[in-house]
Amino acid sequence: MRIGELAAAAGTTARALRHYEQAGLLSSTRAANGYRHYADSAVVRVRNIRYLLTAGLTLEDVRVFLPCLDGDVAAARPSGRGLEVARERLAVLDARLSAQAEIRDRLAGALRQAEAAGVERAGS
Repeated sequence: MRIGELAAAAGTTARALRHYEQAGLLSSTRAANGYRHYADSAVVRVRNIRYLLTAGLTLEDVRVFLPCLDGDVAAARPSGRGLEVARERLAVLDARLSAQAEIRDRLAGALRQAEAAGVERAGS
């Protein structure tokens, strides 16, 4: 199937497919006219890539799952390395959330101080 057909079947865009291919997660052949051609099985692979990305993994993280991208990733028994990658990504996300919460708290405190100072001056 051509790239537009695969994108429609997998619920994504041709741009995303080219990105996955550039990352080494998807492969195609080229027709004589230069168009990409994908096997019908690529639909499952793309859906699995999207599933893993939606779960919070990066394209680099998804590489660990290459051996099982053509099967049912969601139902498959996770490998030790797959679990390790997921734990590492979760730790990164937790650290980012914590840092963002600290920044938010500092901004909220500064805003409260600014508003309190503004109210005092306006009432003077």
